[in-house]
Amino acid sequence: MNILAYTMEEIKDPTNILEGQRFEFLLDIEVDEEDELYTEGGIDLRVIASKNDDAIKIANYFFIQKSDQAILEFGLEEDEEADVLAFITAHITAGE
Repeated sequence: MNILAYTMEEIKDPTNILEGQRFEFLLDIEVDEEDELYTEGGIDLRVIASKNDDAIKIANYFFIQKSDQAILEFGLEEDEEADVLAFITAHITAGE
């Protein structure tokens, strides 16, 4: 899985119910043709990350098929999740 492009946006909580900050990432990812996640039109990975104090973690994520915006019922493998967390952590801390 390779990250080709991304967008990052801070999600504001007007009620101040949630502690810390929330960020939404939309990752344009490339997967190998033999991967079960592969689709001809490509897929995106939407990640909601939370930052509380200095701890950044993945709060939620899901795969989106680009052709019809359908949500795919797949999960990240442990090493892929670690790679995504490292990627988003680097971009959140770089934006500060």
